[in-house]
Amino acid sequence: MPIYAQGTLNTTALIVPDLYVQIVPPQTLLLNGVPTDILGVVGTASWGPVGEPTIVGSMSDYATAFGPVMARKYDMGTPVATAVQQGAANFRCVRIADGTDTAAALSLLGAVNFTALYTGSQGTSLMLTLAAGSAANSWRLTVALPGLSPEVFDNITGTGAAFWTAMTQAVNSGSGVLRGPSQLVVASLMSANANPIAGMYPFSAGTPGTDGANNIAAAQLVGSDSLPRTGMYALRGQGCALALLADADDATQWSVQVAFGLSESIYMILTGPAGDSISNAVVTKAVAGIDSYAAKLMFGDWIYWYDQANAITRLVSPQGFVAGRLANLSPEQSSLNKPLYGVIGSQKSGQPGVGTATTYASADLSVLLSAGIDVIANPQPGGAFWGVRGGHNSSSNAAINGDNYTRLTNYIARTLSAGMGAYVGQLVNATLFQNIRATLLAFLNALLGQGLLGSTDGSLPFAVVCDTTNNPTSRTGLGYVQADCQVQYQAINEKFIVNVQGGQTVQVSRQSVLVIA
Repeated sequence: MPIYAQGTLNTTALIVPDLYVQIVPPQTLLLNGVPTDILGVVGTASWGPVGEPTIVGSMSDYATAFGPVMARKYDMGTPVATAVQQGAANFRCVRIADGTDTAAALSLLGAVNFTALYTGSQGTSLMLTLAAGSAANSWRLTVALPGLSPEVFDNITGTGAAFWTAMTQAVNSGSGVLRGPSQLVVASLMSANANPIAGMYPFSAGTPGTDGANNIAAAQLVGSDSLPRTGMYALRGQGCALALLADADDATQWSVQVAFGLSESIYMILTGPAGDSISNAVVTKAVAGIDSYAAKLMFGDWIYWYDQANAITRLVSPQGFVAGRLANLSPEQSSLNKPLYGVIGSQKSGQPGVGTATTYASADLSVLLSAGIDVIANPQPGGAFWGVRGGHNSSSNAAINGDNYTRLTNYIARTLSAGMGAYVGQLVNATLFQNIRATLLAFLNALLGQGLLGSTDGSLPFAVVCDTTNNPTSRTGLGYVQADCQVQYQAINEKFIVNVQGGQTVQVSRQSVLVIA
């Protein structure tokens, strides 16, 4: 009584009398949507791997992986911190450097040279502590970095060169099941034959590490698409729904970000330079030639924000606030009229308490939004709070210039890309058509049931065709199968009109209601 997976047994060529059991997989594939809250951030840092996407879920995760927030331009931690304040909690962070970054190093008693695992100034805060071990006639080495759990390599034994060799092996390879290799330093044996001396050995007494952040420009943030990928291109295949290059206000680098967003179905959040004027922003965007739903360009009215890590009020890019808010919204939603948190002022409006209370006039907003440039402003239509004033991307086409169009389109496309490939390689017949159509309809029905899709009259806002009408034998004979989907999105109420007729001569039509006691 053999058991087979369907398709592995030729059921028209059986000879032996027996029971043949075939495992038939479900005929209708169910699609689960891809995440829409993953935010890619590229910038500088004082610790961590360079050019490698790293998962970060909170500011403590960020501090562990990349060190503290740095009060400087192009710092990666700054937009992560502002995005976290909006509720974002799923990041892919890529550190960049200008090539001058170095790792901190310290020679321990001339016997072993310790080098920080990563380049950056944070490595200068490393501390080595050499003390008596738990076992008799042994030593304990502790490697510590502020904010992280210390690494303890205990019961290191031996004398002379054998001792230092054992220490080097313990640091680089681990010293047991519970103590793996160091994630802070790399040890290399030197030629000295010194005796161990108990004490604390700070890396600040050795060669300091450098961040490689002094010569950074937007081009380094964009990086290279050749292997190994660097900068923005390191985010390929990471599943990001949104991405930003920290403080990349160089207009010559906007178009490549748009192209990357289109190729990866990522909503790119761009920014103009701090203190920009409306007229210059409009001209700059036109010259840059970006007119695409794949990017959202924020006006260069940078935000005053209190940096808790450095205990100062800083002027920072609007990118992190906007990207964090969008990451914390369902994809059919717009950033328009949604509160932003942590904003204490802007260059246009000034800081609280300085006597400046300038707001954007309707004419200012009209010029910016007409040009495909969005802005953070206060007040909003819903009240006196900070928020995104337009909810638009950089496209000039009113049918596709909403945040909701970009995010919902990318969400649907990426979900289909992730799941529909299972049908490739199957036989082209009526069953395949039915299964494809059923899968697509099930996914779209799920969106309808959760409110991501809808219509004003209650009609079905989607249709799927996959049959012989759009798959003639002249096409299927060549291996082509086509499914045509139409999906109607819900519009965003941007211009709400309330007509009020008032006056002492107005005649009001009233409908009396009969009340039965």
